[in-house]
Amino acid sequence: MKRLSLTAWILIGLALGIVVGIFVGERAQVLDPLGNGFIRLLQMAVLPYFIVSLPLGFGRLSFEEAKLLGVRLASFSALLWAMAIALVVLLPLTFPVIESANFFSATMVEANQPVDFVELYIPANPFRSLSDAIIPGVVVFGIALGIALIGVPKKQQLLNILDSLADALGRITGFVVKLTPIGVFALAASAAGTMTLEDLSRLQVYLIAYTVGALVLTFWLVPMLVSSLTPFSYRDILRATRDPLVTGFTTGNLLVVLAMLAENCKHLFQEQEELSRGRAESVVDVCLPIAFTFPNMGVVLLLLFIPFAGWFTGNPVELVQFPKLCLLGFFSFFGSVEIGLPFVLQQLRIPTDMFQLHVVTLVYIGRLATMLAVMHLAGVALLTAAGNAGWLKFRPGQVSIFAGATLTLLLAAVGGTRLVLESTVDRAYSKDEMIAGMQSIQYKLKGSVSREIPEPIAASEEESILDQIRKQGVLRVGYDPGGMPFSFFNKKDELVGFDIEMTQALADELGVTVEYSPYEKKEMADGLSGERRYDMLVGGLFATPSRVESMLFSQGYLDLNLSFVVPDYRKHRFDSFANLRQMDRPRIAVLERPYFGVWIQNTAPTAEIVLLDSPKEFFDQPNRYDALVMSAEAGSAWTLLYPSYSVVVPEDARLQVSIGYPMPVQAKRLENVVSRWIDLKQKDGTIDSLYAHWIEGKSARHSTPRWNVMTNVLGWGKSPSVSTSVAQDRHPNEREKTE
Repeated sequence: MKRLSLTAWILIGLALGIVVGIFVGERAQVLDPLGNGFIRLLQMAVLPYFIVSLPLGFGRLSFEEAKLLGVRLASFSALLWAMAIALVVLLPLTFPVIESANFFSATMVEANQPVDFVELYIPANPFRSLSDAIIPGVVVFGIALGIALIGVPKKQQLLNILDSLADALGRITGFVVKLTPIGVFALAASAAGTMTLEDLSRLQVYLIAYTVGALVLTFWLVPMLVSSLTPFSYRDILRATRDPLVTGFTTGNLLVVLAMLAENCKHLFQEQEELSRGRAESVVDVCLPIAFTFPNMGVVLLLLFIPFAGWFTGNPVELVQFPKLCLLGFFSFFGSVEIGLPFVLQQLRIPTDMFQLHVVTLVYIGRLATMLAVMHLAGVALLTAAGNAGWLKFRPGQVSIFAGATLTLLLAAVGGTRLVLESTVDRAYSKDEMIAGMQSIQYKLKGSVSREIPEPIAASEEESILDQIRKQGVLRVGYDPGGMPFSFFNKKDELVGFDIEMTQALADELGVTVEYSPYEKKEMADGLSGERRYDMLVGGLFATPSRVESMLFSQGYLDLNLSFVVPDYRKHRFDSFANLRQMDRPRIAVLERPYFGVWIQNTAPTAEIVLLDSPKEFFDQPNRYDALVMSAEAGSAWTLLYPSYSVVVPEDARLQVSIGYPMPVQAKRLENVVSRWIDLKQKDGTIDSLYAHWIEGKSARHSTPRWNVMTNVLGWGKSPSVSTSVAQDRHPNEREKTE
């Protein structure tokens, strides 16, 4: 047992942790403090390592050596970044063809969040950067101090002190590294006990594609590139990186393996007699902290999530968009992935709610990204150090063999992955069933529902409409059968929707019943103020000037965003009015001509405006109209039924319009009551709750305890309960994919 290497012990700890996690399930969470304590021990010496190693490394160099090191470091980093970006472009070819759509996401119309690179990389107070763990700022300060030391005449005494500090920090790291098998065991047990098979199955396309890319880069492209250009063999490189690779994958934390990786890389150079130990230590100690502050290959490969999110939501990223994706994504990642991914999702018109799926995948993908980052840092350090030593040699024969083998491997990997995914991914479209199966969540319908236009209401002119409603005990509501998601019939032939629940809640509080009857949009004003047939109308109706002139509207209860609904293949022609104005007489369908028709006509004078009674007319005649103007909220619901269409919000002309409840012009008291009631419903959270359900498609999902051998096979005890709060906050696409 004593002869086992540290790598073997780490693998044993990993295997035992997985076994324990599967055996006890969620009970393994009790090991979280042990795993977290191990990670904190590893992190303890890292920031001091930056402050010591950078001045020490630069202080040993001359100005000429420092200049060459910077050029080589930038060149090799760019080369490795390009390799990762190439896989971001290639791997979407593995995605099988599917139809998909998405509920409305409020983030579709959110403003961009810029990254403050100045604040991130230029520390006004280095000590604050240290205390807040702002690593780019710490590294910039360390580089500045190191470069300043190059020209200091009497620096050897300080370098000796820094050298002693570096040795002390190395001893701390060495002691903690010996505890790695224990820490790995705790982390693996907790992850295996809490991560469900559902979490894997619903995202298998992204998980498999990223895995293929990470493995190709980690175990072929980077080590073979280094081997082709330096005296180190492929086996030497893997031997130097195996412990950091395993530790990085297990902990999911790149910071904690830096010291271990530095020691292993320096040891690799020490085996070569031609290079002195001091120079190797200097170059490696400078390269690793600097390279750490910039995006690594593991982070760059996370850009693969963007085309996956587009594929998943029915907004595929087209080939012409990949330059924009890679450019925006790469530079935004200089700030942080948490800001960069939502930013790129928004720029490519993909719902940023999908970022929640990315967070879910980090349980596994984050570990792969860390493993790839370890190899990235090793590759940059080894290539740069070898260059400073004069060891880099371009050998055309070896490079040609490497290029040919790489091309063959990539073709096999992409083709094989595509075949696997096409045979395992369920491509049947079922999101139309999701919206068709929606039901009321708070206020069940208790009144009567008619399919016929009602007879006029016999009423006294002496009584107010509100008094008549109370006296007769009936609130007569006109509904739009095609007003999804505000009023529509589900697959059980039940009248449901946002407005149906709202009016049922109003009737409950007034102490009356509800009678629902359909109305014709052309006759809305007559149905309220002529031969009065309704007390109020519902269906997500915009309070436009022409409607307000003939009907009394309540206070607005929602602000909706105007958008175009277009066939998927034409969505990029409508993403801005600048593009729309360049089209030759596009036919634009509208549901309300006096306001929206004029708005479109003024913005795009060549457009032909056509008035429709219902969105269904647009979808039933796919080649007759180029686009339909409607709210993005309602349009998203319709695209669930017609997944070959997309909702596009023009980026250069965004318009919000309020919706309210129309009532007879003489119903002043009723309007006042309804408006004050809406204000109360906004403040007590009712409208927010109904919005989340009907507009965003969010609903609670029952979460069962994780399967484990101890409970489900041996029948020992009960699994701890699992909170459903996370599930409730997830995007509906996550739930649908699982179901």
